Amino acid sequence: MLERLLAPLFVFLWSTGFIGAKLGLPYAGPLSFLLTRYALVVVLMLAAALIFRAPWPRDRRAVLHIAVAGVLIQATYLGGVFMSIKAGLPAALSALVVGLQPVITALASGWLLGERVTRQQWLGLLLGFCGVALVVTHSRTPGLGGNWPMLALLPAIVALAGITLGTLYQKRFCPSFDLRSGAVIQFGASAVLTLAVALAIEPMHIEWSGPFIFALGWNVIMLSVVAISLLNVLIRRGRAVKVTSLFYLTPPTTALLAWLMFDETLQALALLGMALAAFGVWLSRR
Repeated sequence: MLERLLAPLFVFLWSTGFIGAKLGLPYAGPLSFLLTRYALVVVLMLAAALIFRAPWPRDRRAVLHIAVAGVLIQATYLGGVFMSIKAGLPAALSALVVGLQPVITALASGWLLGERVTRQQWLGLLLGFCGVALVVTHSRTPGLGGNWPMLALLPAIVALAGITLGTLYQKRFCPSFDLRSGAVIQFGASAVLTLAVALAIEPMHIEWSGPFIFALGWNVIMLSVVAISLLNVLIRRGRAVKVTSLFYLTPPTTALLAWLMFDETLQALALLGMALAAFGVWLSRR
């Protein structure tokens, strides 16, 4: 029952990342945005860990495992997606590349985690990906065609590898840790890596406008604190394939939010894709 309540909340919050990015990125570089987000999360969660006396990992190996998982899920995934779009990759194609994550997770989970993927789950994963493909190609997003540079595809592939390996790594090496102290470690490590890359490729300029402050606050509280905490709980309690199948629902949910907030148009095939993705996730999570 708890998982049934947490899963839809996670999907909704994770899907709002697109809305926050659309509001905030015109006022800051992608890595500058992410670095500011990480730094604020570290401050908030460090205060929470100290006030409530949260337990910390007992040894350096545990700290290292938590940090590696955080860098893969946070810095590598988000940084790769934002940089691919900045380099000219259409947002729809970026979403489609990252949408391969549940299938790749299913392929690797048996080898790395010893999990068995049933035929029904494979069918659900394939149907879910087809649904995602319909949504991203038939909603009002930049088209998949155009003269985008091939190098822009590389950060999206890195992002796909980051979120896939991060989920599997955390499930195997550090499935259970305190969400407050663990967030300090994960976001602190992500901030260090993001700062190093941002100093090399970005001017590090931010325009502190009203929309940017709102987008930053939403990303910090609802995404980096609440949504990531929910993801950690789901990874701790469920099988890797069941957890990652939820990511199939984020493009349809994002399309619905964009329709509600920005009056974007949804074609009939996009609606069909939403239904297909939802049915695929239901099959893979039974």
